[in-house]
Amino acid sequence: MKPKEIQELIDFVANSGLAEVNIETEEFKLNIKKYPDVVASQAPMYSLPQVAQQAIAQGATTNAPVAKTEVPAVEVKSNLITIKSPMIGTFYRSAGPDKPLFVNVGDEVSVGKTVCIIEAMKLFNEIESEISGTIVKILVDNATPVEYDQPLFLVEPK
Repeated sequence: MKPKEIQELIDFVANSGLAEVNIETEEFKLNIKKYPDVVASQAPMYSLPQVAQQAIAQGATTNAPVAKTEVPAVEVKSNLITIKSPMIGTFYRSAGPDKPLFVNVGDEVSVGKTVCIIEAMKLFNEIESEISGTIVKILVDNATPVEYDQPLFLVEPK
C-alpha cells in the first residue's frame, strides 16, 4: 500500500460514518479509529516505508477529535522586559553546584550584571543583563537546554 493510498483511506474514514477500519496483509497491519485513544498501528513497523508511517501518524492525529482544555490566563504586566538567550546551550543559574545563584526573583539587576551562564560546546558564556530593574520571573529551570532567542527572565525596568 502506497502512502497516498493510506492517506486517502484515512481521509475516507474521517469523513464517513465508519468508526474503525482494519486492513491486514502479509506486510503490515493497519488499524484506523476515529477515537483519540487509538491513533494508528501497524506491525511490523519496519515493513512500511518511513513516508507511509508518517502519513499514517499525521492523518490519524489530524483527523481525530481533540479534547480542548482551558488554561487559566496568566496576568502579565505590559511593561516587563524579557532577557532572552543569545545562543543555544544549557542554562545554569549559578557558576557551580556549590556556588550561589546569580539572581533570584525580586533581585535588582543593573546593566552588565551576570544573570546566568549558558554552556555551549563546553564553553561557559556569562549572560549579562542589558537593562536595569527587578527580576519578576525566571522562565527556565536550572540545567535545562535553551534555544536561541528563548525567554529566560522577565524584568520590571526601573
